[in-house]
Amino acid sequence: MRKFLGISIGVIVLAIVCYFSFLYFVTYSEGVRSGELIKFSHKGMVLKTWEGEISQGISGAQIFSFSVLDRDEKVISDLKDLEGQYVKVTYEERYKTFPWWGDTKYFIIGVKKENSPFSVK
Repeated sequence: MRKFLGISIGVIVLAIVCYFSFLYFVTYSEGVRSGELIKFSHKGMVLKTWEGEISQGISGAQIFSFSVLDRDEKVISDLKDLEGQYVKVTYEERYKTFPWWGDTKYFIIGVKKENSPFSVK
């Protein structure tokens, strides 16, 4: 009976480790989006996360919400500097997220300033 209980607990622990490793290391998709950076903030009561929004439409009808991991300090500083401007962001989409990572499944890994296609010349 002890052997069965030990094996059962071992299998359960291994399954939990595999599940969280999968969530941590595997991405669902990668891509690029562009738009006007309308919001970027550090929010939360206990677990502070970096969250932002990009407006992808003329009237703000399409909003792309994203998160940034704390370890991406260059991305955080670039987003702070580029708020209110037209940007192109590179992101990774994950299957799920942890509460200490952010509110969304989309995580920004790169950002650069772009010229707005809506600007009048």
